[in-house]
Amino acid sequence: MSEKSPARISPDRSPLGTSGMEVCGIGLGGNVFGWTADEPSSHRILDAYADAGGNLIDTADGYSHWVPGNAGGESESVIGSWLRGRGRRERVLIASKVSTKPDRAGLAPANIRAAAEDSLARLGVDAIDLYYAHFDDPETPLEETVAAFAELVTAGKIRAIGLSNYTPERLSAWFDIAEREGHPLPVALQPHYNLMEREYETGARQIAEQHGLAVFPYFGLAGGFLTGKYRVEEQARSGPPGDGVPSQRAERASRYLSDSGRAVLSALDEISARHGVPVASAALAWLRQQDTVAAPLASARTPEQLDALIRSTTVTLSPAELEQLSGATA
Repeated sequence: MSEKSPARISPDRSPLGTSGMEVCGIGLGGNVFGWTADEPSSHRILDAYADAGGNLIDTADGYSHWVPGNAGGESESVIGSWLRGRGRRERVLIASKVSTKPDRAGLAPANIRAAAEDSLARLGVDAIDLYYAHFDDPETPLEETVAAFAELVTAGKIRAIGLSNYTPERLSAWFDIAEREGHPLPVALQPHYNLMEREYETGARQIAEQHGLAVFPYFGLAGGFLTGKYRVEEQARSGPPGDGVPSQRAERASRYLSDSGRAVLSALDEISARHGVPVASAALAWLRQQDTVAAPLASARTPEQLDALIRSTTVTLSPAELEQLSGATA
């Protein structure tokens, strides 16, 4: 009997806004690189993702400053060493962000310029494909931040601009400034959005539709809750036996152990069984099929965990299945 072939990401691609770039149906989150996945493990995960046809790697200069002994930039450095060792730069798109690294906090123009240079050096690339303002900085005039990002595009340091964690009002303000001043417009938005967190649908989605933004939701699996691993309080506090999940992730998942959370898991159980895929695959398929979404983002601490992410791209839920899941948390 021949060995089962590894799962492949669907060849379908979505436009990255108006940038001219295209992305596959699942983006690989780099928040675990240099944290719960050491460099060799991270390289194996990146190998498996690229081998399966993945082409979007998402990181930030702040990853993972929260780990004792880390300063931020660890994820970018791991990705950079992988790019140098594998020679795959032309096959993947690199997205990074600025504003949360402790010594590069905020969005003042001088800080943005310095942070971008630091990220380019750690990644070992000539240009970052998609560069996000990670969190809004109310202490810096928005006009200055918009102009600083425009300078990076003009200088060829970044190819496209993205925004993350901005309110609808501030998103609109960014576009107003950029259009008035003739600056490059953002092409992507990265919100907190999944089956359990749906605030995005009530405001920011309209902005994304209006401006043709490609949306890349983070925490696509609700801190691991939508993998189906956390079904009782004891698991949510400590993680499933042998899972090795950091306590903060298990604590995050425990927030969703409500009636609606259990209803979502029940619906996911039924739908994933029907499609013959893991629960996480069905949850990510729902997210991928939402209006404006180009690709969900999800991370994996081992190559084996990638399977559910990859298989999500080959699942198409029916209108009835989409409504069944949406209705559980509406």
